[in-house]
This record gives sequence, structure tokens and C-alpha cells, in this order.
Amino acid sequence: MSSYKVVVTVPENEADKLREAIGNAGGGRLGNYTHCSFSVKGTGRFLPIDGAKPAIGQVGRPEQVAEERIEISCDSESLKAVVAAIRETHSYEEPAIDVYELTEIE
Repeated sequence: MSSYKVVVTVPENEADKLREAIGNAGGGRLGNYTHCSFSVKGTGRFLPIDGAKPAIGQVGRPEQVAEERIEISCDSESLKAVVAAIRETHSYEEPAIDVYELTEIE
């Protein structure tokens, strides 16, 4: 079974809610532990253009947001549910979600 690393950034005040949703969807399971994740705080930057409906900021104005980068691992059976949970829970119109297939080294 394949394993994946899922990475997403979220405003700091939404991080706990998103981590819970990801864990409840099956992400972050390591052995006898669930809801495992790693986070780093940073600054997200974006410029909403015409047609955007930004949750934060205004069209045509650059924005900066204090965000957390959340990283979790999951198996192939949970991947679609984890990505769906991120999209359902995240406040951004277009959350940045990175998915990397992991290689097992024996």
C-alpha cells in the first residue's frame, strides 16, 4: 500500500480545527497513534485577482497572513478523504494542498 505526505498551509487561528478534521479523516496515523502532524509557522502571501472571492483581503490588494504549514502522512486508502476534509474545513477559496508519494526504504 502506498503512503503519502500531505502538506497544507492555513491561517494560524484555523490550524487546530484543520488538524482535527484531517485526523478524523484518517490522516496522521503512525502505528498506534492517530492525529500525528508537524507544523511550522510562517507568512503566506497572495494577490487576489478579478473573479476571486478571498476569505481574507480584497481583490487587487496584496495580502499577508500568519499561517501554519501542516504536514501529515496517510495511506492511499485515506488520501481522498483527507484532501476532501481539508477542502471542506479550510476557509480559503483555493487552499494550497501538496501531495507527495513516499518511497519505502528497506
